[in-house]
Amino acid sequence: MKEASFYESEIKRIRCTLCPHFCIINQGKSGSCRVRKNVDGKLISENYGQVSSMRFDPIEKKPLYHFYPGHTILSVGSVGCNLHCRFCQNWEISQEGVESSFQLKKTTAEEIVETAFQNENNIGIAYTYNEPTIWFEYMLDIAKLAQTKGLKNVMVTNGFINAEPLKELIKYIDAFSVDLKAFTNDFYKDLTSAQIKPVKEAIKQIKSNGNHLEITNLVITNRNDNQKEFKEMLNWISDEVGRDTVLHISKYFPTYKMMEIATPDKTLLDFSIIASSKLNYVYLGNMQSKEGQNTYCPNCKSLVIERNGYSTRTTGLSTKGICQNCGKNIIPENFIQ
Repeated sequence: MKEASFYESEIKRIRCTLCPHFCIINQGKSGSCRVRKNVDGKLISENYGQVSSMRFDPIEKKPLYHFYPGHTILSVGSVGCNLHCRFCQNWEISQEGVESSFQLKKTTAEEIVETAFQNENNIGIAYTYNEPTIWFEYMLDIAKLAQTKGLKNVMVTNGFINAEPLKELIKYIDAFSVDLKAFTNDFYKDLTSAQIKPVKEAIKQIKSNGNHLEITNLVITNRNDNQKEFKEMLNWISDEVGRDTVLHISKYFPTYKMMEIATPDKTLLDFSIIASSKLNYVYLGNMQSKEGQNTYCPNCKSLVIERNGYSTRTTGLSTKGICQNCGKNIIPENFIQ
């Protein structure tokens, strides 16, 4: 446990300012995330140094397709989340607190960084599995140490974080994979217990700072599979973040408290065609099909990165991330080596 950052003391209560919930927490109680607790007038991060899962993954699994393709990354997770998505795929850890979890292991930042060097193809550390925002202090300590050792830091996040904490993280996180779950506030309110505006603001803040950004949209049957709303989201991404923004359209399967039928592949294929009219790089996830996996140059349509599952070959890119056919820059040079 460690004293948390970003909170204000009130009479017998604490106001947490880490995320847009701004939880008012009474003595002995925790916030919405289940892991930030009022202990004698101090906000304590209960999951500091507590790891639920740690393993090497392909970077494409985050998903990040334009950030060191073909490399691995050490994925690290804890417990808790500041959203309560009815369709959460990792609900066993995200909807648990430290006291109710049976799978936590105390691990220091130094141990995690040392582990990251055990795989020679590894580029760094990804903070993922549950929402890393709510283990802010632990993630920040790991990321600072990792940066001094030449490792890259990746945050896989729901984007529900306030501007000041994000400003602090941005100094140390090289790439963000942000889950933009839908494009209506009703969806966020009903299915995640949150709001959409802070997520949009976080995405714009990440982009304006110049960090690498990829967006994921999980398409759920009868919930956010409306083409009109999807087009509105695309217009916003294109206008506010740019046509070169990488978008992953992901297939939903029934899980946790959501029992709608799995998203039909045709829906995702149709959405991919629509998205490609607005964005240069659109991919499909959670599908058995090979459709929507490869990277093509938006200029000359040449195949530049070929993917088969998590096997990746950079077939048409130079070592500087440039299309060998027409010279279009596809991936920044510092993200290709």
